[in-house]
Amino acid sequence: MGYYMAPRDNYRPQDLPLDKLTHIIFSFTHVIDNEMQFRNEASGEKLSMLVEQKKNHPHLKVMVACGGWGGSGGFSDMAMSSETRKQFVESAVQFLEHYALDGLDIDWEYPGMYAAGNPYRPEDRENFTALMRELRQAMDATGRDLVLTFAAAGWKNYYNYVELKEVMKYANFINLMTYDNVGGGTPYTAHHTNLGWVKPEHVKDTPARSIVEEQGYEYDPRSAEKIIRFCIDKGVDPKQIVIGGAFYGKGWQGVASDNNGLYQSHKGGWRNAPYSTIIEEFEDKNGFKKYWDPVAKAPYLYNAEEQKFMSYEDKTSIRLKTEYAIDNGLGGIMFWQLRSDAEKDGLLDAIHEVASSR
Repeated sequence: MGYYMAPRDNYRPQDLPLDKLTHIIFSFTHVIDNEMQFRNEASGEKLSMLVEQKKNHPHLKVMVACGGWGGSGGFSDMAMSSETRKQFVESAVQFLEHYALDGLDIDWEYPGMYAAGNPYRPEDRENFTALMRELRQAMDATGRDLVLTFAAAGWKNYYNYVELKEVMKYANFINLMTYDNVGGGTPYTAHHTNLGWVKPEHVKDTPARSIVEEQGYEYDPRSAEKIIRFCIDKGVDPKQIVIGGAFYGKGWQGVASDNNGLYQSHKGGWRNAPYSTIIEEFEDKNGFKKYWDPVAKAPYLYNAEEQKFMSYEDKTSIRLKTEYAIDNGLGGIMFWQLRSDAEKDGLLDAIHEVASSR
């Protein structure tokens, strides 16, 4: 299940590796005047061109995402009343019908919580449930087998603000964003998209743990294995859980060389980079050396001379996530986003190779 943002220029959906996907999620629509809309007409034209590719890929489900980190500003106000929810739901179903889509992904970041300056309120918890229920009812009323998913954070605090068991009655899948576990603003380096369950004892005597404890918190590392177990313990059917992969890396600068830069303090964020750039410019190139963390089941890069560190996903880690999804009976694997992959021998190829062989 691949999220996809179409390029501004040179858009050729016929060249996308659609044979290696079951779902592609065109991103993003937004909540505008309580309705689901694109912000520009060109997006609609590009979505129509993508849907046309189903003629050659009849197995493929084409979906659309609404929201995103910087695009969720309209959700809270829209969801606060039955009248405005009805307006949105009707517009969403009309949108799906107009473009002959197979489903909708709600990417509200985040109900009841601060994110990117988006409005939020305590009532978002119940209003999100109502929105998902009303979307499910309206989508089912079309008589088509439409897919409803939502993107969810990969950390536990998010689930204090959503009624998880209730929402899962209406969603086909929960797309777990098991990435962005740390970012440029995090005061230490760490893995941002690790599968492996890192525990506090694994990072003892590191600046990362010291920094957190000095701030008065208990260090509680994040991981895909940890949040998936949390969701299952909360009653989510594993078949409804989709694990997340990151087709990009996150970097820091001014990082000391201890532990090859991992779990160290830094002097600020350096850059985010797509996987295609990482393998072309950084992976064992230009002074960067690649390392593997067997606990986190994740790679990282460190340049000792420039004191730069990057956490990312490679073909080994994405294979392990795919195997984990299969071995644990999960619904599948998704990733952000397709355009960031290498043109040849990329991360989607690694996912497809595992899935095809099992």
